[in-house]
Amino acid sequence: MARGKTSVGPGPGELLSSEQRLDWLRLIRTENVGPRTFRALINQFGGAAAALEALPTLARRGGRLLPPRMPDKVEAEAEMAALARLGARLVATGEADYPIALRQLDDAPPLICVRGRGEVLQRPMVAIVGARNASAAGRSFAARLALDLAGAGWVVVSGLARGIDAAAHEASLDGGTVGVFAGGLARPYPPENLGLIEKVAATGAIVSEMPVNWEPRARDFPRRNRLVSGMALGVVVVEAAERSGSLITARLAGEQGREVFAVPGSPLDPRAGGTNRLLKQGATLVTEAADVIDVLTPMAGRRGHDAIEAEGPTMEPPLPGEDARARIIGLLSPAPTLIDDLVRLSGCSAAEVQIVLLELDLAGRLDRPGTGRVALK
Repeated sequence: MARGKTSVGPGPGELLSSEQRLDWLRLIRTENVGPRTFRALINQFGGAAAALEALPTLARRGGRLLPPRMPDKVEAEAEMAALARLGARLVATGEADYPIALRQLDDAPPLICVRGRGEVLQRPMVAIVGARNASAAGRSFAARLALDLAGAGWVVVSGLARGIDAAAHEASLDGGTVGVFAGGLARPYPPENLGLIEKVAATGAIVSEMPVNWEPRARDFPRRNRLVSGMALGVVVVEAAERSGSLITARLAGEQGREVFAVPGSPLDPRAGGTNRLLKQGATLVTEAADVIDVLTPMAGRRGHDAIEAEGPTMEPPLPGEDARARIIGLLSPAPTLIDDLVRLSGCSAAEVQIVLLELDLAGRLDRPGTGRVALK
């Protein structure tokens, strides 16, 4: 398989070259390439250019008749130009304006679109989320909590939704606040928060991982929520019904190793059903900002700088034979399987297993439900 030219990529604080940035954008915007697949491709082929060159062959070996849809350089340049017209830019994991806590996640987006002041993304963050149809008391408490946290030096991050999100953003504007879009930066949502969005961009930052003109769909909001929790050291849920997006954010926070906090509410108010259940499950009870600060302050100094492995020359990946490929695929099923088990049971090398998984992934036949696990679709 032919290899493209590679060069040294970003380490902490370093910048991608213009050509590398285009290649990274083309790769993450390619059909069937998500953050985990992107990371595997970079680590396997040494850089985005080589991975782009290898994609059609990988997908064909995985069982796909036509190559995945891959944007060309003209399309990638057009997206970057559209971002520039909005006063936004692309930031890669490892670069100075990429949130430190976010880059530690296994499914951290390799590129994020940022509009606003990048320096706020380097400060310790706490997420405040809750009901869109929040009560007056809930909005008031969220605002007071956000104001006190911002006054103590914390950046408040949320999803720019109605209700609790909007109250938290509005109260923490002076301290810098971060809003996360479910769609692209050119598709702000909800429309009644346009004024708030402009304020957030002026004093803090707006972040999205989606293409600039992407119209948000229902399934994009849980994806957005993982960024809200992933940027923060902890998530505070102010009001949430038993089934709500805020509880999804709390669940994701737990899976990401973040602290989960909840504000108690009346058992008679359905908007408190989810928060009260979180407390029963072990979430930290919050009645004032000090409850959050006391737990998170010791963690703020332990933030790491893990990033996608830098681009650089690597050895040509070994191509597994048909027998090896058949053994690996035969061990897969719709039930999640540990990649380490595939290596052990197939008798193949880890590099061979990774190549077969990439082939299946690019053919749209593989699911990656969690760190180190894969399943057939």
